[in-house]
Amino acid sequence: MRLFFATFLLIICASGMAMADQARIISTTGQGNVETAPDMATLSLGVTHEAAEAAAAMAATSQGVSDVLSRLEQAGVAPRDMQTDNVSLQPIWSGRGSNNNTPPKITGFVASNSLTVRVRDLAALGGLLDLVVRDGANTFNGLSFGLQEPKPAADEARAEAVRDAIDRAQQLASAAGVALGPIQSISESGGFARPQMLEMAAARQMDAPIAAGELTIRAQVNIVFAIAD
Repeated sequence: MRLFFATFLLIICASGMAMADQARIISTTGQGNVETAPDMATLSLGVTHEAAEAAAAMAATSQGVSDVLSRLEQAGVAPRDMQTDNVSLQPIWSGRGSNNNTPPKITGFVASNSLTVRVRDLAALGGLLDLVVRDGANTFNGLSFGLQEPKPAADEARAEAVRDAIDRAQQLASAAGVALGPIQSISESGGFARPQMLEMAAARQMDAPIAAGELTIRAQVNIVFAIAD
């Protein structure tokens, strides 16, 4: 019984010391932002056709996609930068939702084929959009800008976030009248800012200049410091 009581007291004391050590910490979050010009654009476009017969709708859509892919390749887009996202064939119904007793029936079909295209030459982007729309692409779901090699900018943002977290911790320690101890843990969150999209309105004037602007690369780190004795 005495042995059990002594062991129990030892566990309580050890837990209390651990809680005290955990309480003597400073936790900060650092932010890092890097502004950089994009060097790549990703397009989302496609071809859609309607016809009375399913085969005719699919054939027209397939031909349009073939023309678009051919034009993209002629313009210098590599095959690895062109990918089919989705192919669909849906019936067109008439009479649905009507109050009469006539059953709904299929009056045609709509076939769609969507593509994702990476453009690595931003200077040619405006003209390329104009070409593919003229050659068969009749749906345009927007574009986003990005980086072909994002690691250098991400590394810079991450380093800035660490410096920011350390600076914040030093300010807190100084204001509290304590000494900042060693780092106990570091965790990271965050990443690229969501790219701005050029929406369907741009499809009406494909030959208009497109401003790529800048991307903001963001990083966030959480650092826990010990308070020195």
